[in-house]
Amino acid sequence: MTAFHAMKLLCQATRNEQRYAKRFCGTLLTQTQQKRVFSPFWMGVSDPTKSTVFRLTQPFCTAKKSPKEPKTAFGSVGRRIPYQILHVINQDGESLGNMHRAEALKLMDQHDLKLVLLRENVEPPVYRLMTGQQIHEEQLKRAEKKKSSTKSEMVQKELSFSSAIAKNDLDTKTKQIAQWIEKKYHVKITIRQAKGSNTDMFILFDQILETVSEKATYLSKPKITREGVSTCILRHMSDKELKAYQKTENQKNSTEKKDENEDLKSNELHQ
Repeated sequence: MTAFHAMKLLCQATRNEQRYAKRFCGTLLTQTQQKRVFSPFWMGVSDPTKSTVFRLTQPFCTAKKSPKEPKTAFGSVGRRIPYQILHVINQDGESLGNMHRAEALKLMDQHDLKLVLLRENVEPPVYRLMTGQQIHEEQLKRAEKKKSSTKSEMVQKELSFSSAIAKNDLDTKTKQIAQWIEKKYHVKITIRQAKGSNTDMFILFDQILETVSEKATYLSKPKITREGVSTCILRHMSDKELKAYQKTENQKNSTEKKDENEDLKSNELHQ
């Protein structure tokens, strides 16, 4: 009888231990499920009469992504070539066929050239022997091509009003034009000749340009598109144009100041 009670207590203790272990693992898995990382522990029960065994394994995470290898810029690859067999092109653009990496490096050293990777996603990868000048010229070509391909289309804004526009309204529109020019937009201005108005639309265009002359110029000069309607397009000046404009303005101011000084001296002599 004593042995029977001892066996019963042992079985009950084993069941309690397994139940507590399951609760612990359930809590652990619930906490880690939000991060999508599986627990580094796993439970294995080899025998229902024995205690639960915990073993340590490597964690597995589904949230992590393998980092992408950075793309290298066009240029010499030096002696770091991860491929054993290469297709080599010489500095004149002629194919030398497939060869071992060591042989390609030997050619590079013998002719004092540099190896440049041209195409990597082929078998075998294509490399070219190039001079430093050839690499520099190719880099310039690629930079120019990238610049032209990524250049965004120019934004053009439009304004239209009558030649009989009030001064306050014209000032407001001119301020709007100046803001667009500051953002380097093109601004198309259309003026309609009002009935009974004698205002010269071309003079009106020049007045608007004079207001923003420090940064703007005509992309398309004023012209009559149809009877009673004239248009022009303003654009932001380039850096070179801005420097030339500032130089002209400085010379103009210097001349005016010189003339003023001469007038003052002349007045003093006559007095």
